[in-house]
Amino acid sequence: MFKEYLNILNQISSLSEHSQKQLLMYVTTKRIKKGDFLLKHGDVCKHIYFVKKGLLRIFYYKNGKEITEWFANEKHFCFSITSYFENTPSNLIIEALEDSVIICLSKNGQETLRKTNIEIANLLVTTLSRSLMLSQKRMESIQFETAQQRYQNLLKQQPTILQKVPLQYVASFLGITQETLSRIRAKV
Repeated sequence: MFKEYLNILNQISSLSEHSQKQLLMYVTTKRIKKGDFLLKHGDVCKHIYFVKKGLLRIFYYKNGKEITEWFANEKHFCFSITSYFENTPSNLIIEALEDSVIICLSKNGQETLRKTNIEIANLLVTTLSRSLMLSQKRMESIQFETAQQRYQNLLKQQPTILQKVPLQYVASFLGITQETLSRIRAKV
């Protein structure tokens, strides 16, 4: 069940068999149905999630509208960064767009291991660094790229999103209206 998860963690930062066994003591699996929430608005995020199977949407509300922040496909990680680190209620909501199997690494467990295991500490630094870089790239994309460029990048980087996700969520993720998305799609 956890072999693929450990392989991906090993690609991020090398983990000995001993470190892998320690890490697995703080990992659980959760199955969620399409439409259910992994993290609700106002809950405190206490895990780093890995999508073993399925698809998640990470979004928040702004002026009564849902704004899609991210999609987490299979073999991707997600969590509410601010809630996780500040131990505060989450503004982000994580919803299953498909029946999903999620591997959950507990915050308490990773904090315990981070203090006693240099391999786990290195893994967390590398993982969080990647998360920060993705967030910055996303912000730069919204600020400096045209809507068509953002759409083409999504096509290139995550083509399955366009086959699996309702267009209103894709438009929200791209920061455009559904009408604009329809015009862009007609041109491509």
